[in-house]
Amino acid sequence: MLLKHRSFQVALLITLYLLLAPYLPDLFHRGLYTISLLIKDTLLWLLPFTVSFFIGYAIVSFGKKAPLFILCLFFFEAVSNACSVWYAYLCGFFVTINLEAMKPSTLLDSFSPLWRAPVIKPVWWSADKGAFVGILLGLCCIFFSFPHKNFFLRGKRFAELILTRFFARLIPIFILGFVARMYKTDLINQVVGQYAELLLWLVLALFVYIAFLFLLGGGPSVPAYTQRIKNLLPAFGLAFSSGCSLSTMPWTISGTSKNLQNRELAGAIIPSTTNIQQIGDCIINSFFCFILYYHFNGNPIDLLTWARFSTVFVLARFATAAVLGGAIFIMLPIYETYLGFTPEMIAIILAFNVILDPLVTCTNVIANGALCRVFEKVWVALSRRIEPTHR
Repeated sequence: MLLKHRSFQVALLITLYLLLAPYLPDLFHRGLYTISLLIKDTLLWLLPFTVSFFIGYAIVSFGKKAPLFILCLFFFEAVSNACSVWYAYLCGFFVTINLEAMKPSTLLDSFSPLWRAPVIKPVWWSADKGAFVGILLGLCCIFFSFPHKNFFLRGKRFAELILTRFFARLIPIFILGFVARMYKTDLINQVVGQYAELLLWLVLALFVYIAFLFLLGGGPSVPAYTQRIKNLLPAFGLAFSSGCSLSTMPWTISGTSKNLQNRELAGAIIPSTTNIQQIGDCIINSFFCFILYYHFNGNPIDLLTWARFSTVFVLARFATAAVLGGAIFIMLPIYETYLGFTPEMIAIILAFNVILDPLVTCTNVIANGALCRVFEKVWVALSRRIEPTHR
């Protein structure tokens, strides 16, 4: 059972590689790096299609419900994800000024692949263009019935199949090539020495944010506050062990419904938000993006750069699959384009994503449950304001 867990596979493979690395020829290291770059280049070409199908499908699916509910839910999810991204920015800024100075990484040796794919992806072929096409086609499907909704369903299923059944299985090899580059340039020693304490700060930041969400949704009553958390603990445990938000959904709905005044609302909100509202993903990845940028550049990310990055990052949340190995492939090009991530930085954040995936998933699940109660309060208040105008 343990051998089937992706995090264990990656940790085992990296450990074996590091033990054997001093005895392996340079050609082997460069070969691993070449394979990783080939996988990445292929993903860059597929990314706009994937984003387009996911966003188009989401729009078509929500179009079947009341327009006001759709607009409110979409806006709520975008705001909640954006708040978590900016919270991560503040946490990263706080941590970097309170820790000992992190020394920018310096590479000891040049390291290049054996070869690269001959076809270079044009600059205009990017995730934001795919998102625009998905929104446009989704709206056309709703108002003009063209293209047919089955077009998005089939496209989404195919994209999920490619990401989660093919590329997700390549994660250990994908990471290993970048680890080889880190080893050959002595980056591993630099990272291990400076990132251990950051994990403790990250766990504390997640705990504070989740605690605040439960407080925001239910008020300061201690017994009620404790009970709301207990109701979601079964879903929390299943998410931690399975690493999949989708498979945990029945337990998430069950636990969340106990915290709502209108229990049926959980069945409408949780399925709609599981793929999109990923608070753990937003906080953890944004936090490490800030830390990595600071580590490699020697200075924090400026507000304008972060504003651009956070806008695309939040939009991309509508195009990710809440399945182990799916979302990270959509986000990597965004890190490269808007934050200037290098292959070394990609390797580090990939490793953290795989190793911390159980923490990411269970945080996503319990935050969704907490935010469902917050959304209920917003929806009830909004409905009361609009109701008189329809009489």
